[in-house]
Amino acid sequence: MHRLKYLTGYPPQLTAQVAHLVTENRLGEVLVQRYPTVHDVRTDRALYDFTVAVKNEFMRTAQPLSRVLYDGKIHAIKNALGTHTFVSRVQGGKLKAKHEIRIASIFREAPLEFLKMIVVHELAHLKEKEHNKAFYQLCEYMEPRYHQLEFDTRLFLTQVEIAGSPYLP
Repeated sequence: MHRLKYLTGYPPQLTAQVAHLVTENRLGEVLVQRYPTVHDVRTDRALYDFTVAVKNEFMRTAQPLSRVLYDGKIHAIKNALGTHTFVSRVQGGKLKAKHEIRIASIFREAPLEFLKMIVVHELAHLKEKEHNKAFYQLCEYMEPRYHQLEFDTRLFLTQVEIAGSPYLP
């Protein structure tokens, strides 16, 4: 049986259901039924525009983003789904802050809901640096189905690991 490393910490009855889907080779089918289309946010510019639109809808007063891009060096399978970096620099007599979001390139070919969940997660770091209660409340404010989408993204990663390729409905 395949080890479900993305689902550690979830209740045993839930992981048993996923293990059953994996054993029957039906996990991909279930994901396609829930999320039948792949987004068209393929370029870094389109990703930047998408992220800024989400930010402007929910966090107008948050600091601006310097860069948003897909990063092939982020290995979702081993590290993270995305990263938010904050760099402070002194320029003249002013302190300048730059915020950069990088998203694993595996999500170029994923359902829009998964991409939005990752963007929401990284945007929440503009206000809350730690994964605390306020952080997750902000995530749920921007995406009410945040926790379900996070779980389904873990199923997606499990399917990618098993199949060896991105999700393509």
